[in-house]
Amino acid sequence: MTEFNPEAQERYGVQDYAPKPAIEGVEIVELRRFNDDGGSMTELARLDGGAVQGLDGFTAKQVNYSVMEPLAIKAFHLHRRQTDVWYVPPSDKILLVLGDVRAGSPTEGMVKRFVLGDGNSRLVRIPPGVAHGCRNLRPASPSVIVYFVDLHFSPGEDCDEGRLPWDHFGAEVWEVERG
Repeated sequence: MTEFNPEAQERYGVQDYAPKPAIEGVEIVELRRFNDDGGSMTELARLDGGAVQGLDGFTAKQVNYSVMEPLAIKAFHLHRRQTDVWYVPPSDKILLVLGDVRAGSPTEGMVKRFVLGDGNSRLVRIPPGVAHGCRNLRPASPSVIVYFVDLHFSPGEDCDEGRLPWDHFGAEVWEVERG
């Protein structure tokens, strides 16, 4: 077995490849992407009266399309009633940060990071009480988010669009992990 010098030995660690625990209520749904010589198609959802197959109990009421400028951070959004289901096209690349701020939740305080897009097709279900924000990881071009919600947007008295500061879980949560 190879020995390391004392400085390297002191700083040495082994990367943990084990699955990380999930935030209660957050679901990841892998999607199929169909390719041919002319391009590709991804089926985002099959709707039955607004109910999304594969996401039990979720009924889409509105579908939104959002564009993020290069390296922009939009955070943190928080809802008391609304569930979001996010999709980022495979050609784009966004860091999604989720933080469970629900009092009494089994995963209260847990923070998770996901890279969306980047060649993958999947949906992420974000339940009420899970703060969510994102950073466009593309340095020179915008990225897109398509998201389904189970409440209609209401900018008035019934607004469910709450906010937490962008650094609520620490500014370092937005940094690209090295190592």
